[in-house]
Amino acid sequence: MQNNKEWQAAYSVIEQLENAGFEAVIVGGAVRDAILGRPAHDVDVATNAMPDEVKSVFNHTVDIGIQHGTVLVIVPAGSVEVTTYRTDGEYTDHRRPEEVQFVRSLKDDLQRRDFTMNAIAMRRDGSYIDFYGGRQDIEAGVIRAVGDAQKRFSEDALRMLRAVRFSAQLGFLIEAETLQAMQDKADTISWIAKERIKAELDKLWVGQHVFNGIKKLEESSLVNYLSGTFQADDWCEFNTQDKLLGWAYFAVLQGDHWREVLGDYRLSNKETAFVKAVLAALKALKNGWTNMDYFSHSQQELETACYFAELRQLDVQRPQQSIYAIQTNLPIRHKQELIVKGTDLIKWSGKKGGPWVKESLQAVLEAVVNGELQNDRQQIKNWIEHDYFKKE
Repeated sequence: MQNNKEWQAAYSVIEQLENAGFEAVIVGGAVRDAILGRPAHDVDVATNAMPDEVKSVFNHTVDIGIQHGTVLVIVPAGSVEVTTYRTDGEYTDHRRPEEVQFVRSLKDDLQRRDFTMNAIAMRRDGSYIDFYGGRQDIEAGVIRAVGDAQKRFSEDALRMLRAVRFSAQLGFLIEAETLQAMQDKADTISWIAKERIKAELDKLWVGQHVFNGIKKLEESSLVNYLSGTFQADDWCEFNTQDKLLGWAYFAVLQGDHWREVLGDYRLSNKETAFVKAVLAALKALKNGWTNMDYFSHSQQELETACYFAELRQLDVQRPQQSIYAIQTNLPIRHKQELIVKGTDLIKWSGKKGGPWVKESLQAVLEAVVNGELQNDRQQIKNWIEHDYFKKE
């Protein structure tokens, strides 16, 4: 787990800082994940060297957060974020400190972190520095705030959602005093930007224990201050490790209000389009999909709709073959494959262009996809002249 390039780059940076007379350790989620035997790709280093001292040790650095003591160090093995030990000043917006103070004490730096499992440091030799019982809590499967939980959540309200998200990722319980503090401070989540809330829910949806996370949202009272309906029982069997499917299923559970609810979380146009397509496919599945449904939707959209129908135990007509096989056997798979264009219809009809061209092309497309008409110019010309226009 610790032999990938990110870890090797971090070890290289620590070695050079130590050779220059400074202390440096790996901190944060990478240490937690190493203890859990999980892969970690963001391997960050903390040091007692001041930012200017860090920059003096290395030839290539970038000031990516210098005001908070963070310097990006670039070494042959890769790039590593190196942050000077610090303590935080007063929090006035329930999110970020007004100022930070650089310190030489690792213990003071770890004390400001959110949960004990994230307040463990690792030396280059693989040994741990654990002032707050983080390893014991990891072994017990417990999420516990560092120090005073009420203070931790008053400082940064997003930490409450992080606790929920970790419970979904790891299946951990939230320690009683920490959970009580979340209940007491739940209303302050309204201070947090919707984009930050969405980022945490993105990670919750891909957890292996989504039900556990939603349950913690309920127990913490955070559900009372978030848009939409969250009911843990609806998520008992959900497990996809795909945030798009998470948002789509969340939309299913919102019923007719899904647009309003998801709009509050600032989904991208691409994410919203996927959700809309899945909901349309799920609705169409009630009567059984037609060739046009298979043509109009991607394999992922259709498979997702089937999965949701199963989760919701809906009485629908599921496809008898694999979706891939059905789509592969369609006469055409893309509109661009249609052998005629609007200019052909105008030429054959002798009419001026207008909305009718788009409507006629759609009729041709549906006839070809449904197997009523071959994708052949002459056949389509005959059909347009002798069948389609006569129906108008």
